[in-house]
Amino acid sequence: MGLSYSGTFYCGWQSQPGGCGVQDHLERALAQFLGCTPRTVCAGRTDARVHALGQVVHFDTPLQRETSSWVRGVNAFLPRDIAVQWARTELPAAFDARRSAFQRRYRYILRQHPVRPAIDQARVGWTHRPLNLDLLRAAAQSLLGEHDFSAFRSSECQARSPVKTLHAIEIARHGDYVVFDLRANAFLHHMVRNIVGSLLAVGNGAKPVSWLAEILERGDRRLAAPTFMADGLYFLGPDYPAEFGLPPPPVQIGLLI
Repeated sequence: MGLSYSGTFYCGWQSQPGGCGVQDHLERALAQFLGCTPRTVCAGRTDARVHALGQVVHFDTPLQRETSSWVRGVNAFLPRDIAVQWARTELPAAFDARRSAFQRRYRYILRQHPVRPAIDQARVGWTHRPLNLDLLRAAAQSLLGEHDFSAFRSSECQARSPVKTLHAIEIARHGDYVVFDLRANAFLHHMVRNIVGSLLAVGNGAKPVSWLAEILERGDRRLAAPTFMADGLYFLGPDYPAEFGLPPPPVQIGLLI
């Protein structure tokens, strides 16, 4: 299934003892639809308050339904801010929502304005300081490729290795909004928010362009900027080999960018 959700009122994707995870709500909806509770596996776990446009999950069930019935039926039991967007059945046995993805895409939407957001609060990050996009782009270049991203890794990260390959960072301005698009084979816990926070320190002139390469090389999380707010972060989704025939991640985010 392809899933979208607003993460504002959830404690992240992963199931929690108090039932506040998106996974908890999805599995409860599936239980009502199926009459039993399957265990779901997702393409990428998102943190509290982080949104998703193209989260992909898989689970096993003997129940046979039309794909449109899976979408409408499960959505009938989900909260209004979580929705199944598409469903596929009878995928190859080798498919795994997490392991089969060869890259993942995130987008961070930042409002750069003297006044904090109102209508789009909780949907965008915010900075009141002016930003130089040329400096942002120059600093981002040092992060491309395969690196040890320990400097941008949460102390709670459970990944086996901090070495990841960042394929692209694209930065664009749309009026008062600055949009960061990142693609990598995988991301560490808080990696995108830590990168964005450190890029902003360069973009607003607090740090030189060379600073990002230096902290990347030293691999010390304490040297990088604080983790930036979760509000503007969107998991666009994973990319899979064409053989699976799954929809690609979305490129637009509702009424925003």
